[in-house]
Amino acid sequence: MPHGPICGECTRDRLEQHDPLAFGQAGDTPSVLGAGVRRGCEGCRVLIVDSDVLLVERQLRDRLLTCPSCGAVLAPWGHSQPREIRGDLGARFLLRPRRTRCSGCGVTHVLLAEVFWPRRADAAVVIGAGLEIAALVMGHRQVAAYLGRAEGTVRGWLRAFAGRAEAVRRHFTVALVALADDPVVPDAAPSTLADAVSAVAAAHRAASARWPGMLTVSRWEFAGRAIDGRVLTSPSAAI
Repeated sequence: MPHGPICGECTRDRLEQHDPLAFGQAGDTPSVLGAGVRRGCEGCRVLIVDSDVLLVERQLRDRLLTCPSCGAVLAPWGHSQPREIRGDLGARFLLRPRRTRCSGCGVTHVLLAEVFWPRRADAAVVIGAGLEIAALVMGHRQVAAYLGRAEGTVRGWLRAFAGRAEAVRRHFTVALVALADDPVVPDAAPSTLADAVSAVAAAHRAASARWPGMLTVSRWEFAGRAIDGRVLTSPSAAI
């Protein structure tokens, strides 16, 4: 089986079709986070991949990453411009994503590690922490003060996530049911945003119970990988 990003569409069907342990030899990453070929996402240009740079390079060399549009093999095509990403506890990352070109349709794709989300200057774990704080019915000013981020930045996160919250909740509730032997759907929360946060956490717990190695992946890296980084994208973009 090729190993690459998996589409966020029809999670339950995808999980039933792909062997969750097939990715183990390459990086012990189950299918819900990307083992399998991502199809049905016409026009997408950013692919979320494993955070292990050497693993991704090995996948490219072994022709295991495929184009989401036509299914042909992706080939190395240089790198994107470097930029700095802010992590937690004051950490800074210099990000220079790998670029690839489809050997079939010729479309280029940027490979973005699961610890980051497209078009965001903060790591997924930082943004996710902000969403979790906001789910406790705290405003953007409180979240910004806690994380040490600009109020405008945090307000942008919360507005973007609020627009996708219902779609995120549905997607990860389906993932929870697909992953857990005896799924317990979270109780209704005070807001749709909080419902979505709870669904992501529940699906991550279910994935960790099935694949213990998932405990090394934060729930928000899990979320970004599962829906190809579309956690904070426009509500019009399908998950």
